[in-house]
Amino acid sequence: MTALLFAQRRTGPEFSTALTAIPGRAMAHDGNDGKGVPQGDFGFRPKQWDCLDRPSDDSDSISAAYGLALDHVGDGVMVADMRQRGHPIVKVNAAFEAITGYAAAEAIGKNCRYLQGSDRLQPEIAEIRTALTEGHACSVTLRNYKRDGTMFRNALRLVPHRDASGQITHCVGLIRDVTCASGVDRLTGLLDRYGLLDRLASINVAAGSAVLLLKLDIMRFHDVNNGFGYDIGDALLRAVAGRLATMPSVALARVGTNSFTLAFELGDAERAADMVDDVLSLLQPRFILPGAALTTQFAAGYTVGSIGSDPLQLVRQAAAALQRSKAVASHPPHRFAAADERDASNRIRLANDLQAAIPNEELLLHYQPQVDLHSGNIVGAEALLRWNHGVFGLQSPSRFIGVAEETGAILDIGAWAMRTVAQQATRINDGRHTPIRFSCNVSVLEFTRRDMVAFVEQVLAETGCRPEWLTLELTESLMMPEPAEVLRVFRDLRGLGVEISIDDFGTGYSNLRYLERFPLTEIKIDRSFVRNVVHSPAKQVIVESIIKLGGVLDIRVVAEGIETDAELSVMRSLGCSVGQGYLYSHPLDITAFDAFIKDHAIPRDQAQQGRLLTMLNDNRASHTAGLPE
Repeated sequence: MTALLFAQRRTGPEFSTALTAIPGRAMAHDGNDGKGVPQGDFGFRPKQWDCLDRPSDDSDSISAAYGLALDHVGDGVMVADMRQRGHPIVKVNAAFEAITGYAAAEAIGKNCRYLQGSDRLQPEIAEIRTALTEGHACSVTLRNYKRDGTMFRNALRLVPHRDASGQITHCVGLIRDVTCASGVDRLTGLLDRYGLLDRLASINVAAGSAVLLLKLDIMRFHDVNNGFGYDIGDALLRAVAGRLATMPSVALARVGTNSFTLAFELGDAERAADMVDDVLSLLQPRFILPGAALTTQFAAGYTVGSIGSDPLQLVRQAAAALQRSKAVASHPPHRFAAADERDASNRIRLANDLQAAIPNEELLLHYQPQVDLHSGNIVGAEALLRWNHGVFGLQSPSRFIGVAEETGAILDIGAWAMRTVAQQATRINDGRHTPIRFSCNVSVLEFTRRDMVAFVEQVLAETGCRPEWLTLELTESLMMPEPAEVLRVFRDLRGLGVEISIDDFGTGYSNLRYLERFPLTEIKIDRSFVRNVVHSPAKQVIVESIIKLGGVLDIRVVAEGIETDAELSVMRSLGCSVGQGYLYSHPLDITAFDAFIKDHAIPRDQAQQGRLLTMLNDNRASHTAGLPE
């Protein structure tokens, strides 16, 4: 719409009517096209408007305005001199400083690759190198690093500038931080799962080459978050991302809370296992973080194939292989096999079938004896959950507990298990001069989602089980979130007379100070410290330290996984009083366990002499046993 300014004056030689456009707005002049003095009565024109008809030759003002614009745009701008050795940066704008954290004085004189840090194996760098050599523009997205070391995704556009003779004199780089853009993980700056699929679909693999897709999980990552705080957990994720970024991958993504995926182009598919070993070796050294130093274990699953038209298939295969790695105690890297896909399908079916396991009476408990290492007398039993699936047969906890926790079925399963253990403890200890302690595993999930004190009181009342016959076995991670609240619940449980055991001691990230603060009655030395302890002086020192610590804190120490006479001998010599393992017995169903107890009955006079009591008890009047999941 044309904006008009009207000025009225009387008709006559001194006055006329003018119709004039406001500066910057379009208007039509009657018969004049806006040039010169209008014809007829349109002769009025302020003198200061004459400049509007003249082209400006104020080049300094234009340059200043242009520079002002550059300093206020959101994208970073840098200019590199291609005529100088090393192609140094000669100019950056304010947005460059804000995005990278580097002041202009720090950036000028450097080659722009300093933003890549040591992350020089990105495939996009080769594309940049080719563009600069051939003298054409290019656009890539790189992992770059700010002054404080934080990774960011840099959508970089490089444009060469030529002089009048056609020679390239400078290169202009436009920088945009797209870390928070779609397809990018905000925390690490890596691709997310959607960005990974897009990247895989765009990869052109040379003829005869294959693609290795590797998926990694940080094991027990929730322990880091709970034990040290989410800031340390985030720092660990960034540190892992930083190390992985140094590998020559064609794609790198964070695809879950603690999961990463890498893709490599392999000329020789037989090198896949070696490449996976290289990645795991890179992650093996301790991570030095602000406020913590962590040695972290990774599970790894991988597959080798061609991307084709469906990269999601490779992603699924790597994920299925990862599940197989996680199912093994030592979490060795596992290459995808057809059986893994069947296992993944079975896992989904297990989740559905698990909902009916209790009403169909498919759950049962096996009991592994816990014995006095010096006398061989039975002093306790660990209740181990089993699932007798109608199709897949007898399933160990490692096959379904994770699924039960994911689906929430663990709440009903845990309640059933505790009631069953309490019932068996009542039946077996009825009339026994020296009772047997029975331990029942408690998931962190059920401990935090139900009122455990009220529930245990209810179970004891329903079954007639005495509290000292029951031990709740937990993992170290339970003591980490909200320790004040957990401490209160522990104290209330101990007030009931129920014992509390910490399983797999020494394998988590918890603070040893928890052992002093929490009213524990038992800690169990993880079987990884018992295995081959005969030939490992380091393990012997660790075990002896735990045993002495337990003695000082008045906490019973139990050694898990004793399988040989030599291991038994070492445990005895180090002062451990209680143990369990295949050397004594495999886990037994209730019928076989009853028979085992009868075969190892303790003579009444021995019990009266108190030999058994000496080794087991601190100042607790009753001696009862129990163990974990």
